[in-house]
Formats: sequence, structure tokens, C-alpha cells
Amino acid sequence: MTVFDAVLLGLLQALGEFLPISSSAHLALLPYFRGMEYQGIAFDIMLHAATLLAVLLYFAKDWFILIKNGLTKPFAPQGRMLWYLAAATAPAGIAGLFLKDTAEHAFRNPLMMAGCLMAFAGLLWWADRKGGHNDGQQITFKTLMLIGCAQALAIMPGVSRSGITITAALLLGLSRSASARISFLLSAPIIAGAAAVEIGHLSAADFTAPLIWGFVSAFLGALVVIGCLMKYIKTHSFNVFVYYRLALGLVIIGFYFWK
Repeated sequence: MTVFDAVLLGLLQALGEFLPISSSAHLALLPYFRGMEYQGIAFDIMLHAATLLAVLLYFAKDWFILIKNGLTKPFAPQGRMLWYLAAATAPAGIAGLFLKDTAEHAFRNPLMMAGCLMAFAGLLWWADRKGGHNDGQQITFKTLMLIGCAQALAIMPGVSRSGITITAALLLGLSRSASARISFLLSAPIIAGAAAVEIGHLSAADFTAPLIWGFVSAFLGALVVIGCLMKYIKTHSFNVFVYYRLALGLVIIGFYFWK
């Protein structure tokens, strides 16, 4: 892998992790379109670690309050949110534990990714129309667990972790801004867990120039993407992402049969 390819993959990770367009699908599809060998799950995890660092930094104030309240007054309403988030991470963690091998192989079929991109684009469109006005300040354990269960579907490339969690949050009555914020907060534990598992398998020889540049581009790109998305959805719908997913799905199908 060249440094250029690594930077490109890092930017795709930054865009796909937080925009509802599926980072895993884009990371899998770039090698497919460019005729590259798949970069490997370890490289993917390092890119996820970069976006984890970005979301922790961007929401540092939120995380400080969540952790402080969760540890000092865990049974008070303001202290439960940390533990709610931890519990809501469990479904995705279990899915990753039992379906990791399938995710690396069977789920990476281009037609399957195209189908997921398009089907869940339709669901996002419907959820955005339905919408809600809950600002997320009084979110319940049941609501977070349902969003966490939806997050488990993101094991399939094309579903999009941010896309499915935002969709679920919208369907459960949260506003666009609250849905995005919950999606970002929920991303941290699951990415951290996956990164911790894979980083333990890496050796010094794995930290090549492409990996380092990929990490840097994913981190910086993620900071920009998070800030832009949070501003964008204050006055816009998610339609642009719906249209992009539908168009990409059609391109993948066309390329698959043309190739």
C-alpha cells in the first residue's frame, strides 16, 4: 500500500465513520475499484482508533461530565447516562465477537454492500421524515438499548454504524442534532473495544509509514467532519446522504456486472 492510498483510506474512514454513508463499505470498496489487495482488518482498526481519538477530543467536555457524574453519583439521573451508554454498547460488541470472521469475508460481497447501502438509505429517509423533537437530555435506558441493538447491524458493510444509530434515534423521537450526538457518543466504546483487541496483535513492524499517515488523515479528517455535520443538520435534512447512498449502490451494481 502506498502512502497516497493510506491517506485516501484515512479520509474515507473519517467521512464514513460519522457521516451516515458506511465507512466499512468505503474501506472495502476502494481496494475493489482500484484493484488493490484488501488492506487488512488491523489497518481498518487503526483508522477507527484515529476517529475514536477525534470523537473523544471533540466531545471532551461531554465525556468529562458523563464520567464524573457516572463515577460520583451513578444512581442519580445525571449519573446513569454513562452506564446506559456502556450497556447499549453490548449488542454491537457481541455481534463483533461472534460475526467477525463473517464480516471480514462473506459480508464484503459488493452486491450485498450495495443492497445494504440502498435499503438502509430508504430507512434513513423515512426516519428523517418522521423525526422527533427530543433533545436527548432525558433519554431513557430503553431508548439507548434499542439504539445499541440497531448499532449491532453495522457489522454488515453498507449499513453504516452512524447511519443506523441516527436512524434508530430519529424513529425513537430524538431530534436530528440529538440523534447525531448520541450516535457519536455510542461510537466511542465500541471503537475502543475493537481497537484494543487488534492493537494487542500489532508489532512494531506493523507501524509503517502508510499506517501512520492513514491514522493522521483519519484523525484530522474526523475532527472536521464531526464539526461540519453538527452544524449542517441544524438547518438541513439527511437527504443528501440518502441520495449519495442510493447513487453509490447503483454504481457498485453497475460496476460489478460491467467488470
